[in-house]
Amino acid sequence: MSAEPEKELNGKVLSPNQMKIAIFSHCTIDEISREGKTVETPGGPALYCGLTAKNMKFEVDLHTKIGSDFTFKEDLEKKGIFFPQSAMSENPTTRFMLNVMGTERELYLKTRCDQIQSIKSDADAAIVSPVFDEIAEETLDDIKENFDFTLLDPQGYLRRTSDDNKVFMDKTLLDLSKISAIKTDPDEAFYLTGLKEKEAMLALQKKGVKHVLYTNKQNITMLVKDRMYHLKIPNMKIGDTTGVGDIFCAAFACSYLKEKDPIWAICFAVGAAQAALEIQATGLSKIPSGGDTERNAAYLYNLMQFSSV
Repeated sequence: MSAEPEKELNGKVLSPNQMKIAIFSHCTIDEISREGKTVETPGGPALYCGLTAKNMKFEVDLHTKIGSDFTFKEDLEKKGIFFPQSAMSENPTTRFMLNVMGTERELYLKTRCDQIQSIKSDADAAIVSPVFDEIAEETLDDIKENFDFTLLDPQGYLRRTSDDNKVFMDKTLLDLSKISAIKTDPDEAFYLTGLKEKEAMLALQKKGVKHVLYTNKQNITMLVKDRMYHLKIPNMKIGDTTGVGDIFCAAFACSYLKEKDPIWAICFAVGAAQAALEIQATGLSKIPSGGDTERNAAYLYNLMQFSSV
């Protein structure tokens, strides 16, 4: 039997057993204001998920859009995040202003780039995480058809803007059939289902989601089949939380693809979020190393509680 042929990504040869994840999301420019200081940093799930996946030894197939104002491309390519020619737009990069107050934040949309339409990929799985309506529902349907595993963070489908461009959420009907995993917080789950907590999770499951991941600040719950699994991030001083949900999503997806074990995957996801918060950094600097994540995950695995539904 002949060996599996090598594949190439951005001119780099992949080993036959190296896994690849496709990420559909805008890169952003984030103006983060906290404790009287404002920092401008590259952001968006495309980068937080992408760099987390790189730390977990995955190759990243990025489906995004950026404008000429995105000046971070060269630095990111040094870290293994490559931008295809299709990512380049004549319009400015999607830009947010974030006012961070403890664990709460106000979000304002300043500019918005083009929609993402290209879905061609030979990756093993997809993370779909729009920041503001850059992935049409028809495109999401195509992605679900093209991948055996699709993780959805629905925030960008729920967001609207007021007259002063402040971002808020509104109820949205979304076809969740064939979604392998969804990550929601209490507000997102409510706007998708009209329900709260356990009832919202069960409603998401009935819509077709296999793994429902529900993050309520430090309390994390996963619904799989007829069981709820409960974990808690230890108490600590909370700094900038931007991107922590994206780190959580990528860690879950990559761990699940490697091990096919949702219990270990949720421990790994929570462990990654915990490690990111422990770094106490702003922006992309909070992305944790694989070693810190794995150490936290092993500890959390022994603390897992579960209940039947």
